[in-house]
Amino acid sequence: MLNINNLNKQFESRMRLGIMSVLLVNDWVDFSEMKDLLSITDGNLASHSAALEKAEYIEVKKEFVGKKPKTSYRVTNLGRKAFEEHLALLEKLINPK
Repeated sequence: MLNINNLNKQFESRMRLGIMSVLLVNDWVDFSEMKDLLSITDGNLASHSAALEKAEYIEVKKEFVGKKPKTSYRVTNLGRKAFEEHLALLEKLINPK
């Protein structure tokens, strides 16, 4: 039986949906690009990405390019599976054939 309570709570935020959507179709995405794509503030991106990283849904890479820090993100296998399951359940809720 389909139940809305079975949706993944990690993806309730539209920002987390956005982050995961961007990462599903890209390999690595850097902080500035993600921020621009989602029209999100630095703080919002940092907090939502930290939550997804804690859930092991995304990997965060911090490095220096020259003397400038660079943060990049990519989806993990666990994150890809969880997000695809979430989307599949949403589809079933919308179109329960």
